[in-house]
Formats: sequence, structure tokens, C-alpha cells
Amino acid sequence: QVQLVESGGGLVQAGGSLRLSCAASGHTFSSYAMGWFRQAPGKEREFVAAINWSGGNTYYADSVKGRFTISRDNAKNTVYLQMNSLKPEDTAVYYCAANLRSGNLYYTSAYGYWGQGTQVTVSS
Repeated sequence: QVQLVESGGGLVQAGGSLRLSCAASGHTFSSYAMGWFRQAPGKEREFVAAINWSGGNTYYADSVKGRFTISRDNAKNTVYLQMNSLKPEDTAVYYCAANLRSGNLYYTSAYGYWGQGTQVTVSS
């Protein structure tokens, strides 16, 4: 069992930055991959970024590549999402998720555990 708690969301102007954090507990954090997804009102949950167990491999959606950076600190059981150059279309609830088994990290089906989400609102 894995528990995930996101934090760091808020309201920011376009062009600004936010850093999301996701604290994990309940399983050996350094043994599994992590992902970030987002869901805007009326839309499906979509992949944002993922990182493997060691942090050596990262993956991004085309829409955030070059603006967002995913990282992890296994000593702190925490994964981060640094978001720069934010745009109004980045507005969504952001969720972190844990992948404890094989699967394509770009898909929600690969993740067995999810946080409660944190709201990010980017004003124009």
C-alpha cells in the first residue's frame, strides 16, 4: 500500500512558476517509478511527466517539454514537478501516481496508487 500527498498548487500568472511536491509513504520509495498527470474540467486525465526509480530516466508530454522538470529525492520519499513558463492551458488538478509494476508510464493504467490532487490555476 502506498499513500501519496501532493502539495504546492496555487494561483499564478501566466509566465510564472510553481513547484509541486508529492510525498510518498508505505512502500520502499526508491523501488518504483512515479508520474504526474493532470485533469482539466471536462477533460480526461492526461500524462504530464514520469520518472524511473533512480531518477535516471525522465519522460514528458510534448505540451510541457522544455518547461516542466520532474525530479525525485529518494532520501525524502518525494517527487517534484517544477513548472516554469506556465500558460493558462496548464490550469488543471495535478495528480501524482505510483507505478509498482511494469507498464507504459504514459498511461494511467500503469499506476496503482494516486494522490488526492492539487489545483493549479494560471491566469492570463
